[in-house]
Amino acid sequence: MTDPAFDRRMLEQLVCPVTRAPLTWDAERQELVSRAAHLAFPVRGGIPVMLVAEARETD
Repeated sequence: MTDPAFDRRMLEQLVCPVTRAPLTWDAERQELVSRAAHLAFPVRGGIPVMLVAEARETD
């Protein structure tokens, strides 16, 4: 079973929980990326997991 598509309209309402900066959508990895905090937040079952403990560090 695949995850439902992420509702990109939701992206307009979400910000990074660390920096309050905008997020970008990485469709390939299915995650929301905060370039300001260098973190990527997973989206599971169409629901963004905005917990720093669940985020992946980016370059």
